[in-house]
Amino acid sequence: MTQTGKQTCEFRAEVCKILNILTHSLYTNREIFLRELVSNASDALDKLRFFSNRGGGLTAPDTPLEIRVSIDKDKKLLTIADAGVGMTAEEMAENLGTIAKSGSEEFLVHFDNATPSGVEGDHTDAANIVGRFGIGFYSVFMVADKVEVISRPAFGSDPAAHVWTSGGLGVYTIEPSGSDAPERGTVVKVYIKDDASEFLEKYRVESAIRNHSAFMPFPIFLDGERVNSEPALWLESKFSVKKEQYEAFYKALTYDTKAPLDVLHLSVDAPVQFNALLFIPDNAQDLFGMDRESWGVDLYARRVLIQRRNKDLIPEYLAFFKGVSDTEDLPLNISRETLQENVLLRKINQVIVKQALNHLEKTAKDDPEKYLNFWRLHGKIFKLGYHDFPNRERVSALLRFNSSALEDGEALVSLDEYMARAPEGQKTFWYVSAPNREAVLLNPHTERFRKKGIEVLYLYEPVDEFVMEGLGKYREWDFKPAENVADDALSAFEDKKDQKKFAEVSELSDEDKGDFDKLLARMKEILGDKVKYVRVSRRLEDSPSVLVSSPDGAITSSMEKLIKVMQKDDSLSVKILEVNQAHPMLRGMLRIFKADPQDNLLTLMTQGLFDASLLLDGFVKDPQALASRMNSLLTETAAIYTAD
Repeated sequence: MTQTGKQTCEFRAEVCKILNILTHSLYTNREIFLRELVSNASDALDKLRFFSNRGGGLTAPDTPLEIRVSIDKDKKLLTIADAGVGMTAEEMAENLGTIAKSGSEEFLVHFDNATPSGVEGDHTDAANIVGRFGIGFYSVFMVADKVEVISRPAFGSDPAAHVWTSGGLGVYTIEPSGSDAPERGTVVKVYIKDDASEFLEKYRVESAIRNHSAFMPFPIFLDGERVNSEPALWLESKFSVKKEQYEAFYKALTYDTKAPLDVLHLSVDAPVQFNALLFIPDNAQDLFGMDRESWGVDLYARRVLIQRRNKDLIPEYLAFFKGVSDTEDLPLNISRETLQENVLLRKINQVIVKQALNHLEKTAKDDPEKYLNFWRLHGKIFKLGYHDFPNRERVSALLRFNSSALEDGEALVSLDEYMARAPEGQKTFWYVSAPNREAVLLNPHTERFRKKGIEVLYLYEPVDEFVMEGLGKYREWDFKPAENVADDALSAFEDKKDQKKFAEVSELSDEDKGDFDKLLARMKEILGDKVKYVRVSRRLEDSPSVLVSSPDGAITSSMEKLIKVMQKDDSLSVKILEVNQAHPMLRGMLRIFKADPQDNLLTLMTQGLFDASLLLDGFVKDPQALASRMNSLLTETAAIYTAD
């Protein structure tokens, strides 16, 4: 081809078929073409900077290194221009006329071969080049029926400009450019199809650039206005970044109005090279509800967004982190939309988990108040770490719970602190599940623990029992539930509370003991198959009755409820009813029984005891029937006092 002539060429290979695949199947999001063209422009500027550092005659040396995007609705034209290294006619034919021919890839190979051993001074510029596969350019035909590429090389004694033109149908032309050629670099003119007219709207183009290319190292202007003002802060040294910069970046990234609670800035070289900037928000997230899928870390490759909210980079129990991760080693497929393999991401994941746990451990040690604030906001999510077996012990040390030894429901205790004040011989974490602290204080299962002065952990969240069971062993201590322990489980511990008065009240004569056994049999007869049997409790002090699982060691009531919900089972389990023979209600029932075992009031009181125990256990299948029985009991009681 001569300098003045026009040459028409066919694409190499089965280009019509390949272009059809590229434009209709490979890319699922049409705005990707803008990411690819802007990335190509950034590559051209990086190459120019690289060669400029090595000397040589540069065309138009005063032209700024920037990318300019403009829209002409009348001509249905979108233009992307850069003042980069540019291309000769031969380079156009080689790079744009061959599918999967990457000028950037070839440049990097040449760079690696040409750079003397031990020389690293220019590697930073070279590493920024992102166009590695050579086909991203052809994504433009998703939205264009014709494309012109006008380019003038930045170096050479007589750099002539040429224009490459194609409609993406199998042929292209290269000819000398006219007066609209740039002084240096490349101009890509995209003639937009009718069905892609959205990309002639400024807001749409700006959105695509901000979404994918907001952190490019060069200014990007859209119709004269800069659209990428935020720096890639994660690539900066954490020692040079100010708190205000972190806050501004976080707010721009997440649209949160509050500053983050904490920041984790990582720059890792081994075992995998990546940079990450992670934030802990200062507000709770509904990741168990509406925001169930709204988590993950934004994945970048050399400042180019690859995937929003990538869930392979962090485990679910660290889902409260918001931020970005950027690596130069990311193996992508040719569309950059799907990762070829997850090996690299798994390595990044492992490093992030290790560093995140280090950070939380340090915070818990150095700033307990800040850690407790974190826990109140994000502890519900962090508890899911119980299934991270390699880090189970580290996760368990970071858990926090309310307990019976604390003054209110806001205070928290760690497992280490719990065991540090446990009485000698205790090797068990006792816990009880309830919706809140007020409900725990009414729970009959905790009465013997109060009597013995043994601290009980309060579990308020549905996930908590799974956490306890999932942790299995924490160092040398076993986790066991408090609700279904054997009666003699606490016999080794002396009472901390004076029980002399209680013992005196609970004593029955030999005759009353026999009658009380008969009362228990009558109560079982009244309740029928609702209970396995009725027995005297050794765990109750203040409450009249309690339902316990049978046999001892069965699952707790709260765990049972969760399982039944998952299985869509609304049936009631048959349990043992334990009664407190020292309670005034049971003494009154004994007197009624001795007077008339068939008294209807005794029947109503027995049913009322069972209903109350069922209610405290969290099982109320038929509230209307319960209300009806309660009204009957009140009516019967009132009748006694109003009778003549």
